Amino acid sequence: MHIHDLIADSASLANLCHRLSQSPFIAVDTEFMRENSYWPELCLIQIADANEAAAIDPMAAGMDLKPLLDLLTDNEEVLKVFHAGGQDIEIVYNLTGKTPHPLFDTQVAAMALGQGEQIGYSNLVESYLGIAVDKGARFTDWSRRPLDKRQIEYAIGDVTHLSTIFPKMLDRLKRTGRGAWLDQEMERLADPEHYRNDPEQAWRRVRIAGRKPEVLGRLKALARWREIEAQGKDLPRGRIIKDETLADLAGTPPKKQADLARVRGLSVAWATNDIGGRLMAAIDDATPMTAAEMPARDDRKPGMGKEGALVADLLKLLLKIRARDIDVAAKLLARTEDLEALAGGQREGLAILDGWRFEQFGRDALALVEGRLAFAVKNGKLKMTRAEEIAE
Repeated sequence: MHIHDLIADSASLANLCHRLSQSPFIAVDTEFMRENSYWPELCLIQIADANEAAAIDPMAAGMDLKPLLDLLTDNEEVLKVFHAGGQDIEIVYNLTGKTPHPLFDTQVAAMALGQGEQIGYSNLVESYLGIAVDKGARFTDWSRRPLDKRQIEYAIGDVTHLSTIFPKMLDRLKRTGRGAWLDQEMERLADPEHYRNDPEQAWRRVRIAGRKPEVLGRLKALARWREIEAQGKDLPRGRIIKDETLADLAGTPPKKQADLARVRGLSVAWATNDIGGRLMAAIDDATPMTAAEMPARDDRKPGMGKEGALVADLLKLLLKIRARDIDVAAKLLARTEDLEALAGGQREGLAILDGWRFEQFGRDALALVEGRLAFAVKNGKLKMTRAEEIAE
Protein backbone atom coordinates (compact mmCIF):
# COMPACT_ATOMS: atom_id res chain seq x y z
CA MET A 1 0.00 0.00 0.00
CA HIS A 2 1.27 3.45 -0.90
CA ILE A 3 1.33 5.86 2.08
CA HIS A 4 1.28 9.52 1.08
CA ASP A 5 2.93 12.37 2.91
CA LEU A 6 0.58 14.69 4.78
CA ILE A 7 -1.77 16.25 2.21
CA ALA A 8 -1.95 19.99 2.88
CA ASP A 9 -3.03 21.53 -0.44
CA SER A 10 -6.32 21.50 -2.31
CA ALA A 11 -4.97 20.21 -5.63
CA SER A 12 -3.41 17.10 -4.05
CA LEU A 13 -6.61 16.42 -2.12
CA ALA A 14 -8.75 16.73 -5.26
CA ASN A 15 -6.49 14.27 -7.10
CA LEU A 16 -6.62 11.81 -4.20
CA CYS A 17 -10.42 12.00 -4.03
CA HIS A 18 -10.70 11.42 -7.78
CA ARG A 19 -8.69 8.20 -7.45
CA LEU A 20 -10.55 7.03 -4.36
CA SER A 21 -13.89 7.63 -6.07
CA GLN A 22 -13.07 4.62 -8.26
CA SER A 23 -12.68 2.30 -5.26
CA PRO A 24 -15.46 0.03 -3.95
CA PHE A 25 -14.77 1.18 -0.38
CA ILE A 26 -12.73 3.65 1.64
CA ALA A 27 -11.79 3.51 5.30
CA VAL A 28 -12.24 6.83 7.12
CA ASP A 29 -11.16 8.23 10.49
CA THR A 30 -10.74 11.68 11.98
CA GLU A 31 -8.78 13.35 14.75
CA PHE A 32 -10.47 16.26 16.48
CA MET A 33 -10.51 18.35 19.63
CA ARG A 34 -13.68 19.26 21.50
CA GLU A 35 -12.60 19.80 25.11
CA ASN A 36 -12.89 23.58 24.79
CA SER A 37 -15.60 23.99 22.18
CA TYR A 38 -19.20 23.06 21.46
CA TRP A 39 -18.47 22.10 17.87
CA PRO A 40 -15.68 19.52 17.46
CA GLU A 41 -12.60 21.10 15.87
CA LEU A 42 -11.56 18.93 12.93
CA CYS A 43 -7.78 18.57 13.02
CA LEU A 44 -6.95 15.64 10.72
CA ILE A 45 -8.73 13.30 8.32
CA GLN A 46 -7.36 9.88 7.44
CA ILE A 47 -8.56 7.93 4.44
CA ALA A 48 -7.51 4.74 2.67
CA ASP A 49 -8.62 2.14 0.16
CA ALA A 50 -6.88 -1.14 -0.62
CA ASN A 51 -4.07 0.61 -2.53
CA GLU A 52 -3.23 3.95 -0.91
CA ALA A 53 -3.65 5.88 2.31
CA ALA A 54 -3.23 9.48 3.36
CA ALA A 55 -3.71 11.93 6.18
CA ILE A 56 -5.30 15.23 5.19
CA ASP A 57 -4.72 18.51 7.02
CA PRO A 58 -8.04 20.43 7.10
CA MET A 59 -6.30 23.25 9.00
CA ALA A 60 -3.87 24.00 6.16
CA ALA A 61 -4.17 27.50 4.69
CA GLY A 62 -6.58 27.62 1.76
CA MET A 63 -7.53 23.92 2.01
CA ASP A 64 -10.75 23.18 0.09
CA LEU A 65 -12.39 20.08 1.57
CA LYS A 66 -15.28 20.00 -0.91
CA PRO A 67 -13.97 17.09 -3.05
CA LEU A 68 -13.56 15.00 0.09
CA LEU A 69 -16.94 15.95 1.56
CA ASP A 70 -18.61 15.24 -1.79
CA LEU A 71 -16.94 11.83 -1.89
CA LEU A 72 -18.19 11.03 1.61
CA THR A 73 -21.77 12.26 1.28
CA ASP A 74 -22.73 12.23 -2.41
CA ASN A 75 -20.91 9.28 -3.98
CA GLU A 76 -23.26 6.31 -3.54
CA GLU A 77 -20.88 3.94 -5.34
CA VAL A 78 -18.22 4.01 -2.63
CA LEU A 79 -18.86 2.35 0.75
CA LYS A 80 -17.48 4.36 3.67
CA VAL A 81 -15.99 2.22 6.44
CA PHE A 82 -15.65 3.50 10.02
CA HIS A 83 -14.96 1.99 13.41
CA ALA A 84 -17.28 3.38 16.12
CA GLY A 85 -17.85 6.20 13.67
CA GLY A 86 -20.48 8.23 15.52
CA GLN A 87 -18.28 11.25 16.22
CA ASP A 88 -16.63 11.10 12.78
CA ILE A 89 -20.08 11.08 11.16
CA GLU A 90 -21.18 13.97 13.40
CA ILE A 91 -18.27 16.07 12.13
CA VAL A 92 -19.22 15.44 8.49
CA TYR A 93 -22.83 16.30 9.33
CA ASN A 94 -21.78 19.56 11.00
CA LEU A 95 -19.81 20.53 7.89
CA THR A 96 -22.38 19.53 5.28
CA GLY A 97 -25.79 18.89 6.85
CA LYS A 98 -25.47 15.37 5.38
CA THR A 99 -24.00 12.08 6.57
CA PRO A 100 -21.65 9.64 4.81
CA HIS A 101 -23.65 7.11 2.82
CA PRO A 102 -23.57 4.22 2.29
CA LEU A 103 -21.57 3.36 5.40
CA PHE A 104 -20.29 0.35 7.30
CA ASP A 105 -19.25 0.42 10.96
CA THR A 106 -16.88 -2.37 11.97
CA GLN A 107 -17.81 -2.06 15.65
CA VAL A 108 -21.45 -2.73 14.81
CA ALA A 109 -20.49 -5.56 12.43
CA ALA A 110 -18.46 -7.17 15.22
CA MET A 111 -21.68 -7.55 17.22
CA ALA A 112 -23.08 -9.81 14.51
CA LEU A 113 -19.90 -11.89 14.66
CA GLY A 114 -19.99 -12.49 18.41
CA GLN A 115 -17.13 -10.14 19.26
CA GLY A 116 -18.96 -8.14 21.91
CA GLU A 117 -21.14 -5.06 21.95
CA GLN A 118 -18.45 -2.38 21.87
CA ILE A 119 -15.17 -3.93 20.80
CA GLY A 120 -12.42 -1.33 20.80
CA TYR A 121 -10.33 -0.55 17.73
CA SER A 122 -7.13 -1.93 19.29
CA ASN A 123 -8.82 -5.22 20.16
CA LEU A 124 -10.30 -5.47 16.67
CA VAL A 125 -6.85 -5.03 15.09
CA GLU A 126 -5.37 -7.57 17.48
CA SER A 127 -8.16 -10.04 16.69
CA TYR A 128 -7.97 -9.81 12.89
CA LEU A 129 -4.35 -8.87 12.21
CA GLY A 130 -2.43 -9.93 15.30
CA ILE A 131 -0.93 -6.43 15.53
CA ALA A 132 -0.54 -4.45 18.75
CA VAL A 133 -1.57 -0.85 18.06
CA ASP A 134 0.80 1.90 19.21
CA LYS A 135 -1.33 3.97 21.60
CA GLY A 136 1.35 6.53 22.37
CA ALA A 137 -0.12 9.34 20.27
CA ARG A 138 -3.75 8.74 21.25
CA PHE A 139 -4.00 11.72 23.58
CA THR A 140 -1.96 14.14 21.51
CA ASP A 141 -3.10 17.71 20.83
CA TRP A 142 -4.08 17.27 17.19
CA SER A 143 -4.65 21.00 16.72
CA ARG A 144 -0.98 21.89 17.22
CA ARG A 145 1.19 22.37 14.18
CA PRO A 146 3.47 21.06 12.88
CA LEU A 147 2.46 17.42 13.40
CA ASP A 148 5.47 15.16 13.74
CA LYS A 149 6.10 12.00 11.73
CA ARG A 150 5.06 9.66 14.54
CA GLN A 151 1.71 11.39 14.96
CA ILE A 152 0.96 11.15 11.25
CA GLU A 153 2.02 7.50 11.06
CA TYR A 154 -0.15 6.69 14.08
CA ALA A 155 -3.15 8.43 12.52
CA ILE A 156 -2.77 6.81 9.09
CA GLY A 157 -2.36 3.41 10.75
CA ASP A 158 -5.97 3.62 11.88
CA VAL A 159 -7.26 3.51 8.30
CA THR A 160 -4.63 1.20 6.80
CA HIS A 161 -5.54 -1.45 9.39
CA LEU A 162 -9.24 -0.79 8.87
CA SER A 163 -8.95 -1.17 5.09
CA THR A 164 -7.33 -4.58 5.66
CA ILE A 165 -9.81 -5.72 8.29
CA PHE A 166 -12.96 -4.75 6.39
CA PRO A 167 -12.67 -7.33 3.56
CA LYS A 168 -11.92 -10.05 6.13
CA MET A 169 -14.93 -9.04 8.18
CA LEU A 170 -17.13 -8.86 5.09
CA ASP A 171 -16.04 -12.36 4.05
CA ARG A 172 -16.89 -13.70 7.50
CA LEU A 173 -20.31 -12.04 7.39
CA LYS A 174 -21.01 -13.59 4.00
CA ARG A 175 -19.94 -17.04 5.16
CA THR A 176 -22.18 -16.85 8.23
CA GLY A 177 -25.06 -15.33 6.26
CA ARG A 178 -25.25 -12.40 8.68
CA GLY A 179 -24.48 -9.50 6.37
CA ALA A 180 -28.17 -8.71 5.86
CA TRP A 181 -28.59 -8.46 9.65
CA LEU A 182 -26.63 -5.21 9.56
CA ASP A 183 -28.45 -3.32 6.81
CA GLN A 184 -30.98 -1.75 9.18
CA GLU A 185 -28.29 -0.83 11.73
CA MET A 186 -26.10 0.85 9.14
CA GLU A 187 -29.03 2.87 7.79
CA ARG A 188 -29.86 3.96 11.33
CA LEU A 189 -26.27 5.14 11.82
CA ALA A 190 -26.50 7.13 8.59
CA ASP A 191 -29.74 8.87 9.61
CA PRO A 192 -28.96 12.61 9.83
CA GLU A 193 -31.48 13.03 12.65
CA HIS A 194 -29.08 11.27 15.01
CA TYR A 195 -26.55 14.08 14.61
CA ARG A 196 -28.78 17.15 14.69
CA ASN A 197 -28.27 19.16 17.89
CA ASP A 198 -31.86 20.30 18.38
CA PRO A 199 -32.20 22.74 21.31
CA GLU A 200 -35.83 21.64 21.70
CA GLN A 201 -34.67 18.12 22.57
CA ALA A 202 -31.67 19.08 24.71
CA TRP A 203 -33.58 18.49 27.98
CA ARG A 204 -33.56 14.75 27.35
CA ARG A 205 -29.84 14.54 28.14
CA VAL A 206 -30.27 15.98 31.67
CA ARG A 207 -31.05 13.68 34.61
CA ILE A 208 -33.68 15.05 36.97
CA ALA A 209 -35.70 13.61 39.83
CA GLY A 210 -39.48 13.92 39.71
CA ARG A 211 -42.06 14.12 36.94
CA LYS A 212 -43.99 17.31 37.58
CA PRO A 213 -44.98 18.89 34.25
CA GLU A 214 -44.04 22.39 35.44
CA VAL A 215 -40.56 21.22 36.53
CA LEU A 216 -39.95 19.38 33.27
CA GLY A 217 -41.27 22.40 31.35
CA ARG A 218 -38.68 24.62 33.04
CA LEU A 219 -35.99 22.01 32.38
CA LYS A 220 -36.89 22.00 28.68
CA ALA A 221 -36.76 25.81 28.54
CA LEU A 222 -33.45 25.98 30.43
CA ALA A 223 -31.82 23.23 28.37
CA ARG A 224 -32.92 24.96 25.17
CA TRP A 225 -31.47 28.26 26.45
CA ARG A 226 -28.16 26.58 27.40
CA GLU A 227 -27.87 24.83 24.02
CA ILE A 228 -28.33 28.10 22.16
CA GLU A 229 -25.80 29.86 24.41
CA ALA A 230 -23.26 27.05 23.95
CA GLN A 231 -23.70 26.97 20.18
CA GLY A 232 -23.42 30.74 19.88
CA LYS A 233 -20.30 30.94 22.04
CA ASP A 234 -18.84 27.66 20.70
CA LEU A 235 -18.30 26.41 24.25
CA PRO A 236 -19.06 22.99 25.77
CA ARG A 237 -22.56 23.13 27.28
CA GLY A 238 -21.08 22.28 30.69
CA ARG A 239 -19.00 25.46 30.51
CA ILE A 240 -22.19 27.49 30.33
CA ILE A 241 -23.85 25.71 33.24
CA LYS A 242 -23.57 22.17 34.67
CA ASP A 243 -26.38 19.63 34.35
CA GLU A 244 -26.82 19.46 38.13
CA THR A 245 -27.27 23.22 38.36
CA LEU A 246 -29.72 23.18 35.47
CA ALA A 247 -31.78 20.50 37.22
CA ASP A 248 -31.68 22.43 40.52
CA LEU A 249 -32.93 25.60 38.80
CA ALA A 250 -35.76 23.67 37.13
CA GLY A 251 -36.82 22.17 40.45
CA THR A 252 -36.43 25.31 42.55
CA PRO A 253 -36.57 28.33 40.25
CA PRO A 254 -35.30 31.70 41.52
CA LYS A 255 -37.94 34.42 41.78
CA LYS A 256 -35.66 37.22 40.58
CA GLN A 257 -32.21 37.51 38.97
CA ALA A 258 -30.58 38.66 42.21
CA ASP A 259 -31.33 35.20 43.65
CA LEU A 260 -28.85 33.65 41.17
CA ALA A 261 -26.03 34.86 43.42
CA ARG A 262 -27.06 32.15 45.91
CA VAL A 263 -27.34 29.29 43.41
CA ARG A 264 -24.69 26.63 43.85
CA GLY A 265 -22.66 26.30 40.65
CA LEU A 266 -23.08 29.93 39.55
CA SER A 267 -20.84 32.89 40.30
CA VAL A 268 -22.30 35.98 41.98
CA ALA A 269 -21.90 37.84 38.67
CA TRP A 270 -24.95 36.00 37.31
CA ALA A 271 -27.09 38.15 39.59
CA THR A 272 -26.42 41.19 37.39
CA ASN A 273 -24.91 40.12 34.05
CA ASP A 274 -26.60 39.63 30.67
CA ILE A 275 -26.37 35.83 30.63
CA GLY A 276 -28.11 35.72 34.00
CA GLY A 277 -30.84 37.88 32.53
CA ARG A 278 -31.27 35.50 29.60
CA LEU A 279 -31.45 32.57 32.02
CA MET A 280 -34.24 34.28 33.97
CA ALA A 281 -36.08 35.04 30.74
CA ALA A 282 -35.96 31.32 29.88
CA ILE A 283 -37.48 30.47 33.26
CA ASP A 284 -40.15 33.14 32.92
CA ASP A 285 -41.11 31.91 29.43
CA ALA A 286 -41.33 28.23 30.47
CA THR A 287 -44.67 26.44 30.29
CA PRO A 288 -45.60 23.05 31.81
CA MET A 289 -44.62 20.10 29.66
CA THR A 290 -47.52 18.68 27.68
CA ALA A 291 -48.82 15.18 28.38
CA ALA A 292 -47.73 14.08 24.90
CA GLU A 293 -44.10 15.04 25.58
CA MET A 294 -43.84 13.68 29.12
CA PRO A 295 -41.27 10.86 29.25
CA ALA A 296 -42.40 7.36 30.14
CA ARG A 297 -41.53 6.22 33.64
CA ASP A 298 -38.39 4.14 33.71
CA ASP A 299 -39.87 1.80 36.30
CA ARG A 300 -43.39 1.57 34.92
CA LYS A 301 -43.67 1.47 31.15
CA PRO A 302 -47.10 2.03 29.58
CA GLY A 303 -49.16 -1.16 29.87
CA MET A 304 -46.73 -2.80 32.28
CA GLY A 305 -47.68 -3.56 35.85
CA LYS A 306 -45.66 -5.67 38.27
CA GLU A 307 -46.45 -8.85 36.34
CA GLY A 308 -45.43 -7.23 33.08
CA ALA A 309 -42.11 -6.22 34.63
CA LEU A 310 -41.50 -9.85 35.61
CA VAL A 311 -42.31 -10.98 32.06
CA ALA A 312 -39.83 -8.39 30.76
CA ASP A 313 -37.17 -9.86 33.06
CA LEU A 314 -37.88 -13.32 31.62
CA LEU A 315 -37.52 -11.92 28.11
CA LYS A 316 -34.15 -10.45 29.06
CA LEU A 317 -33.07 -13.88 30.29
CA LEU A 318 -34.29 -15.43 27.05
CA LEU A 319 -32.29 -12.82 25.13
CA LYS A 320 -29.10 -13.74 27.00
CA ILE A 321 -29.60 -17.42 26.24
CA ARG A 322 -30.35 -16.84 22.57
CA ALA A 323 -27.44 -14.44 22.13
CA ARG A 324 -25.13 -17.01 23.70
CA ASP A 325 -26.45 -19.85 21.55
CA ILE A 326 -26.01 -18.05 18.20
CA ASP A 327 -22.90 -16.09 19.27
CA VAL A 328 -24.17 -12.58 18.65
CA ALA A 329 -24.25 -9.48 20.84
CA ALA A 330 -27.55 -9.25 22.71
CA LYS A 331 -27.77 -5.52 21.95
CA LEU A 332 -27.95 -6.26 18.22
CA LEU A 333 -30.73 -8.82 18.67
CA ALA A 334 -33.08 -6.70 20.77
CA ARG A 335 -33.35 -3.45 22.68
CA THR A 336 -34.61 -3.33 26.25
CA GLU A 337 -37.48 -1.02 25.30
CA ASP A 338 -38.71 -3.55 22.72
CA LEU A 339 -38.71 -6.32 25.32
CA GLU A 340 -40.65 -4.15 27.74
CA ALA A 341 -43.14 -3.16 25.06
CA LEU A 342 -43.68 -6.82 24.14
CA ALA A 343 -44.19 -7.70 27.81
CA GLY A 344 -46.70 -4.84 28.06
CA GLY A 345 -48.81 -6.23 25.25
CA GLN A 346 -47.52 -4.31 22.20
CA ARG A 347 -47.43 -6.34 19.01
CA GLU A 348 -46.98 -3.71 16.29
CA GLY A 349 -43.94 -1.69 15.25
CA LEU A 350 -41.38 -3.77 17.17
CA ALA A 351 -38.09 -4.62 15.45
CA ILE A 352 -37.98 -8.03 17.15
CA LEU A 353 -41.21 -9.05 15.40
CA ASP A 354 -39.85 -8.37 11.92
CA GLY A 355 -37.23 -9.79 9.57
CA TRP A 356 -34.17 -11.62 10.80
CA ARG A 357 -34.72 -10.57 14.41
CA PHE A 358 -38.08 -12.37 14.41
CA GLU A 359 -36.50 -15.52 13.00
CA GLN A 360 -33.58 -15.50 15.44
CA PHE A 361 -35.32 -14.26 18.59
CA GLY A 362 -38.75 -12.65 18.20
CA ARG A 363 -40.65 -15.86 17.48
CA ASP A 364 -39.40 -17.43 20.72
CA ALA A 365 -39.94 -14.18 22.63
CA LEU A 366 -43.57 -14.13 21.50
CA ALA A 367 -43.97 -17.79 22.40
CA LEU A 368 -42.63 -17.10 25.88
CA VAL A 369 -45.04 -14.22 26.44
CA GLU A 370 -47.94 -16.35 25.21
CA GLY A 371 -47.04 -19.34 27.40
CA ARG A 372 -45.74 -21.62 24.66
CA LEU A 373 -42.10 -21.51 25.75
CA ALA A 374 -40.46 -22.19 29.09
CA PHE A 375 -37.01 -22.45 30.63
CA ALA A 376 -35.45 -25.75 31.57
CA VAL A 377 -32.11 -26.98 32.82
CA LYS A 378 -30.59 -29.78 30.77
CA ASN A 379 -27.18 -31.21 31.62
CA GLY A 380 -26.55 -28.23 33.88
CA LYS A 381 -27.23 -25.71 31.09
CA LEU A 382 -30.18 -23.32 30.93
CA LYS A 383 -32.16 -23.75 27.71
CA MET A 384 -35.42 -22.72 26.07
CA THR A 385 -37.96 -25.51 25.89
CA ARG A 386 -41.38 -25.76 24.31
CA ALA A 387 -44.08 -26.01 26.95
CA GLU A 388 -45.46 -29.21 25.48
CA GLU A 389 -42.06 -30.88 25.84
CA ILE A 390 -42.07 -30.18 29.57
CA ALA A 391 -45.59 -31.61 29.90
CA GLU A 392 -44.35 -34.90 28.47
